[in-house]
Amino acid sequence: MKEKELHIDGIDKVILKHLMNDARTPILGIAREIGISGAAIHQRLRKLEASGLISGSKLIVNPKVLGYNIVAFIGVYLDAASKYSSALKRLKEIPEVVESHYTTGNWAILVKIVCKNNEHLLKLLNQDIQLIKGVARTETFISLDQQINRQIKL
Repeated sequence: MKEKELHIDGIDKVILKHLMNDARTPILGIAREIGISGAAIHQRLRKLEASGLISGSKLIVNPKVLGYNIVAFIGVYLDAASKYSSALKRLKEIPEVVESHYTTGNWAILVKIVCKNNEHLLKLLNQDIQLIKGVARTETFISLDQQINRQIKL
């Protein structure tokens, strides 16, 4: 079943652009700029949340400030597709795993991890990820630099 495409108007776009840039932007400031009431903005935001377009807001912590200087992507090969759920459950228990994707292609799972240094990365690979039951092997890619980090454009 195909999801129905949501159509948003110009006012919705202005509200979303402000909040996507900084989720702490005061609603009343946006309301004054657009020329509508704060209550109308809240009503529009509730509508957009109900539609599934907005899935929340979050505070973003810079992992480098906490000493996590390495970002790596790990392609996880499973010995059987049936091991996906149990492997994912174990990956969720590793705090350094910040994203996971069930993929097509060679790997079953692609995870993004943050770690403090190469020794930390090696420990995560050897003592945590590769010991998960069902993991046949892994392939690791270290990110040297991230130039693009954005959301989809409205």
